[in-house]
Amino acid sequence: MFGSEPFPHFVDDYLSFLHETYPTQATLDGVHLHDDLLEDFSRPAIEDQVRSLSGFARRLADIGEASLTGAERLEQPMIAANVQARLFELEEVRTWERSPQFYADVVSTSLAGQAIFTYAPAEERARRLLSKLRQAARLIQAARDNIKDPPAIYVKIGIETMKGTLKFVEEDLPRAIAEVDDLRLLSDLADASADACEAFRKYIDYLDTDLRPRARASFRLGEGRLARKLTLEEGVSLGLDKLLAIAERELAATQEEFRRVVGRTNGGDPLEAWSRTKAHHPKPGELVRVAQQQLSDLAAFVAERDLISLPPAEPVVVAPTPDFYRWAFASMWTPGPFETKPARAFYYLTDVDKSWPPDRQEEHLRDFNYPTLWAISIHEVYPGHFLHYQHLRRVESKARKSLMFSPTSFVEGWAHYCEQMMVEAGFAREDETLRLGQLAEALVRLARFVVAIRLHAEDLSVEQGMRLFRDQAYMEEGSARREAERGTFDPTYLVYTAGKLMLLKLRADWKARQGGRFSLREFHDTLLANGTAPFWIHRRLMLGDDDHGELLN
Repeated sequence: MFGSEPFPHFVDDYLSFLHETYPTQATLDGVHLHDDLLEDFSRPAIEDQVRSLSGFARRLADIGEASLTGAERLEQPMIAANVQARLFELEEVRTWERSPQFYADVVSTSLAGQAIFTYAPAEERARRLLSKLRQAARLIQAARDNIKDPPAIYVKIGIETMKGTLKFVEEDLPRAIAEVDDLRLLSDLADASADACEAFRKYIDYLDTDLRPRARASFRLGEGRLARKLTLEEGVSLGLDKLLAIAERELAATQEEFRRVVGRTNGGDPLEAWSRTKAHHPKPGELVRVAQQQLSDLAAFVAERDLISLPPAEPVVVAPTPDFYRWAFASMWTPGPFETKPARAFYYLTDVDKSWPPDRQEEHLRDFNYPTLWAISIHEVYPGHFLHYQHLRRVESKARKSLMFSPTSFVEGWAHYCEQMMVEAGFAREDETLRLGQLAEALVRLARFVVAIRLHAEDLSVEQGMRLFRDQAYMEEGSARREAERGTFDPTYLVYTAGKLMLLKLRADWKARQGGRFSLREFHDTLLANGTAPFWIHRRLMLGDDDHGELLN
């Protein structure tokens, strides 16, 4: 018996539900029907989400396989896993009940989506900002009501993030709407901003004086939850023991390669050699200028070597990271795949804070040394995230186009793979330090792979995690600590390396099938034309693997 509804109808309905429920993510997907809304995280709303998701799970299960096309037979289990992953997050992981940062990220990202991107005229976006600001107190109240027993590290990060959000609303938003000249609208915005900032200040004080002293919960997911999260969100069902063994093997191999390159360049102890290399970096305030020049060189190299198609796009704007997002070293804000109007993308780099003492500024910039900055620009822009998104806009399947369904292992795996691929293709071949930068970035991601599993499935402490980043990935101590702390609230940051390894294996298997006809551009264009999906789907589409293949080995 055929299913009760066509699969495309289900996908449309489910996607509409997700866009309405998560309006911040809808904006990033390029859908603007709900741009005036903030998420509702009240407990009744959370319970409604659970009921709705359970209903979607039943509807999807009722769609008979006989009614599906070949592509839909792949997409149905992918969407089913997405539904289950969202239920798992709400009912088992319960970030909404544990993390103050979760709420700060939502409100700041939601506001930034209207401030950064010019989807609409300034006055229209200002009215959307006004609506969101008026809902900010409700979101903060939900955070107060929901979070009762958080991990102490989550409170610490939450305070830092909320302070960044406060500064963003006070200082950055007025500049974002500077061209608006409607005095009444500006007056309303000023009032709403003042009210929102007062709610933020009170919440920061509550976190610091009330919640922080009694925060005793563990941040650890536990082995079962972490494994389940990876299976549902990423399609990676390998046991954590095997994943950890792969991570440690690759970490050792990459360290050995790092030592070989050091031997060909500076010689001596790898840590000392890398320390000398890291001493060469942009001066304070110069990161943006240096990165802007890098993008021109990278785009020219990709075109010259014919590595991947370059769809036409608006120029990328390179700018300092907004305060609310300064926990990230670098980030790429690209208009979503459903965006219908041309819009600029923003490549953000976190320069030093001028209030920092000179020694802290120097430590921070050492991790933006020239070789590492090249790797970051490759990852974020050419041919990483930015170029990926240009291809994603061409994908027809909504299930493999929407960011609502995209596994991080593919999105970040592609960008991390590009760092290595560009070096393999001969970029800056005459400069061996660039290879050191690429390997150093690989070591950081491999350290994440190890630390994430050991933080959440074993008993590794944040302090021990910091030392692993410092000693095994050769990071400065401040940056190493930030990476270890991130692992407590972002346990799947291990998928950067997992995704890269799965992509390299797919490329090797594709090349073996192609024989002498292999073309790197054809591989890349074919891969990105399939959209964002778990690697088992890419293997099925490109290799016909009925058993999903061995994703990692």
